[in-house]
Amino acid sequence: MSNPVFSNSAVFGEPRRGAGGTATAPGGPAGQAGRFGAQAADAASLQNMYNAPSASPVDTKRLTYTDVIMKTAGLLALLVVVGAATWAIAPGLWIVGMIVGLVLGLVNAFKKNPSPVLITLYTVAQGVFLGGISAFFETAYNGIVPQAILATLSVFAAALALFSSGKIRVTPKFTRFLLVGMVGYLVFSLVNVVLTWTGVLDGWGMRSGGWGIAIGIFAVILATMSLMVDFDSIKRGVENGVPAKFAWSAAFGLLVTLIWLYLEILRLLAIFRE
Repeated sequence: MSNPVFSNSAVFGEPRRGAGGTATAPGGPAGQAGRFGAQAADAASLQNMYNAPSASPVDTKRLTYTDVIMKTAGLLALLVVVGAATWAIAPGLWIVGMIVGLVLGLVNAFKKNPSPVLITLYTVAQGVFLGGISAFFETAYNGIVPQAILATLSVFAAALALFSSGKIRVTPKFTRFLLVGMVGYLVFSLVNVVLTWTGVLDGWGMRSGGWGIAIGIFAVILATMSLMVDFDSIKRGVENGVPAKFAWSAAFGLLVTLIWLYLEILRLLAIFRE
């Protein structure tokens, strides 16, 4: 069974078949004349196509790396502006930004077609969250936020360089390890949050001391691997010629991973300070 997205498309749809399973043409002299006329028209159309310049991805509205870069840069700029405003004006709103961002993140993640409006609103909500939580960390640990930002950008650049060079390839084994690691880390984080909020453990809970540093490093490694999977997905999307509108999905995916990476580095630096 073919993909319904392609089979129902006027461009990618399968040719219609007659009752015998093969394409049919009208018979008789009129049908023969119509068929020869159509062949002549097709020959003229083909000649015009050969003489025309090649269509670029922009002309055919296919996904390009430029689309992804521009959309990602725009969302990051919005994130920084909203974060800086929240830090200066109302850092206490971080909890609101966290909840709204979580809801919008789930909605965007499960939408088949990207929504620029919802992705932009997600970015605003995350800007409020990051601005407030960063102000809290900076008050507790002076100078930690610039360090976390620099480390996040450095890890991103290193991951992109390693992926582009081909020294690290996203294989099925690579993806399976990432999936298992993320599930395990998620379960650990949920248990740690419950134990901390209920007063069973204090401070960073099970993330204190040497174990906390080891777990933080492991989380940063997972986020870096996730970045590489994002790069691989974008590469396949460009090579397969997916519609240009999915640049929003690519930018959204990168933004989610970068926010996760920043938060893990911020927490790891705070544990080091302890």
